[in-house]
Amino acid sequence: MLSSSLPLCIITGVGDATGTSVVRRFASSGYNVAMIARNEGRIAALEQEIETAFAFPCDISDLQAFENTLSRIRSSFGIPQVLIHNAVAHTFGRLMEVDPSELEKNFRVNTTALLHFVRFFVPDMVDRGTGTILATGNTASLRGVPNYVLFAPTKAAQRVLCEALARDLGPQGIHVGYVIVDAAIDVSWLGETDADRPGWLTPPADWPHKRKDFFADPNGIANEIFHMAHQDRTVWSFETTIRPFAEPW
Repeated sequence: MLSSSLPLCIITGVGDATGTSVVRRFASSGYNVAMIARNEGRIAALEQEIETAFAFPCDISDLQAFENTLSRIRSSFGIPQVLIHNAVAHTFGRLMEVDPSELEKNFRVNTTALLHFVRFFVPDMVDRGTGTILATGNTASLRGVPNYVLFAPTKAAQRVLCEALARDLGPQGIHVGYVIVDAAIDVSWLGETDADRPGWLTPPADWPHKRKDFFADPNGIANEIFHMAHQDRTVWSFETTIRPFAEPW
């Protein structure tokens, strides 16, 4: 049920791990949550389950459809307090194995859509003088590896875009931050057992801890995102890196 008295959080990329956990975290803490995702069934089910969560199916790689969706959200809810860009597009493969056209597809979701997302709401957020904009990143935003030739450049650009936004909008009262998850996230679609997962997403044979400690818990990630969205304005952080306690780095 829509409550006009609650602040609004908009989340792109509501998948079954981090995105869903972020929805639950903000809704349980007194927010209306507008959920944007391609998977209409998933967010429709969450809408039925969570009283203050609302489904807006959209493929944000279609930038006009994305802006139309944002317009619908603004008409229904007003100006958001928190924007979270969790949507991600990725293509993995080495230089001569990949289709170069996939680079632009990844860039559109990871970076260009973020720019449109921010531009749509920032004038009103600046007029109000408050707001938070967060994007979720990963290790690919910091360094390239051979298998990420079409992915790492788009995440690095995303991080640098957020830095530019933070330096521009911070003095105007808008907190912009980037959350780097330096870990494998425990997502159900990759399988429930090590046998179901690709080798790079399984603990090494000599891993000395419990298997679950190899993966970042989506609920733990959501807690950190919520914390970052509610920092005192005298101690804003821009970039936060999180990883499991035993992760070598």
